[in-house]
Amino acid sequence: MRVVVCVKHVPDIQSPRAFREDRLLARGGDDDTLNELDEDALEAGLRTVEAARAAGDEGEHEVTVLTVGPAHAVEALRRGLAMGATSAVHVGDEAIAGSDALATARVLAAAVAHLHAERPVDLVVAGMAALDGLTSLVPAALAELLGWPQLTLADEIAVEPGERGPLVRVRRETSTQVEVLTAPAPAVVSVTDQAFRARFPDFKGILAARKKPVTTLALADLGLEPAAVGLTGSTTRITEAAPRPERPDRVIVTGGAETVPALVDYLAQKGFQ
Repeated sequence: MRVVVCVKHVPDIQSPRAFREDRLLARGGDDDTLNELDEDALEAGLRTVEAARAAGDEGEHEVTVLTVGPAHAVEALRRGLAMGATSAVHVGDEAIAGSDALATARVLAAAVAHLHAERPVDLVVAGMAALDGLTSLVPAALAELLGWPQLTLADEIAVEPGERGPLVRVRRETSTQVEVLTAPAPAVVSVTDQAFRARFPDFKGILAARKKPVTTLALADLGLEPAAVGLTGSTTRITEAAPRPERPDRVIVTGGAETVPALVDYLAQKGFQ
């Protein structure tokens, strides 16, 4: 079984966001990290492969972490390797800078197709969103561009034998029901942050990550023209970016029951009836 997990190197969600003069998000800070929701996706991929081994499948099993971004994005791959991924692929090209969700999916799709041609990919797993953009568009766009089935917001994944080949089965919860969906492999699955609590890499894993291979690919390796990505290949534009306004001074009411009238008056002033 071969599983590809898409990951992204993003600014820490707790750190202040900053934009460059061209209104693109400033990246490459010391606190940039592996997207937390992609850790859940990697955990899901690792568990899927471990389940195949436990079931007695003696074939070759591999979890490949894949990222698109500048040179420092390799740090996200190293984190994935430390967690247990087998190998890593970094698509890096200056022309990619400024790519929106669709352009990014275009690069990922080309990279997955490249890997699939080398050795068949059974499953692509992605997190439900990237915390720097929160569009949640990339998994669906990736599936569309590959022409593969998509199974979204899964909290369980299983790959099972079918009459015509492996089947991917997922479970997901909606606001009204629990759904179980199946699709033929290869498929693209996005996972929620509710079920796949990511493992913490141990010291042995961190040391092993330094020796695991990281393959670097450029757009030319994937047969993509620079005009298909970056700002030119994006369908969205950032027209304005401004810092978050300062929070007004807080009003703190302390005490016992005698403070209730003051609290009620304050809420009434703010329009709460």
